[in-house]
Amino acid sequence: MPRLTDARKELRRAQITEAAVRCFGRNGLERTSIADITAESGLSTGSIYAHFGTKAELIQAAARATLAQRAEVLGGYADGDSPPGPDELLARMAAAIDPVQARFGVQIWGEATTDPVIGGVVVDMIDRLRVMVRDCVTAWLVKVEGRDPAVAGEHAEPIARQLMALYLAELLQAALRPTSEETTR
Repeated sequence: MPRLTDARKELRRAQITEAAVRCFGRNGLERTSIADITAESGLSTGSIYAHFGTKAELIQAAARATLAQRAEVLGGYADGDSPPGPDELLARMAAAIDPVQARFGVQIWGEATTDPVIGGVVVDMIDRLRVMVRDCVTAWLVKVEGRDPAVAGEHAEPIARQLMALYLAELLQAALRPTSEETTR
C-alpha cells in the first residue's frame, strides 16, 4: 500500500475536518457519528481513524481549522496598504461568517465549558483572533489615520476587544438563524 506524503496527509486531514464541521453544524456534536463523517467525507472509517484516534481529537482539529480560517482572513486585512477601519472590519468579519461553521463554533463554546482541552483551544484561538484584530486596527490607525506607531497599539487594544465582542455576538446570531436548507423543508 503506498504511503501518503506529508502534503497528502494534510489534504486528507483537511477533507476530514471540513466534513466533520458540516456534520457537526447540521447534527450537533453529540449526534454526529464517525459513520456520518465517513459518509460526508467520502472516505473510509479506517482512513478517518488513521488521521484521528478519537472523535474528541477530530473535534479539536476541526475547531482549530475553523478558527484558523478566520485568522487567515484577518491577517490579510492588516497587511494591506489601506486596512479597513473598525466599522468596516466588523462588517467584513460578519459578512464572512458561514452559518454552518457558526453553529459548530457555538457548540464548541458549550463544550469548552466542560472540556479543558477544548476550552484551551477556544481561549487560545479567540485570543489569537483578538490579537489579529488589534493588529489590523493598529495598522489602520498608523496607515490611514496617521497615528504614531508607538502608541497606536495601545489605542487599538480596547477597540479590538469591543470588535471581538461584537463579532462573537454576530457569530451567535448566525448560528441561531435557520439555514436555507432548513427554511425550504
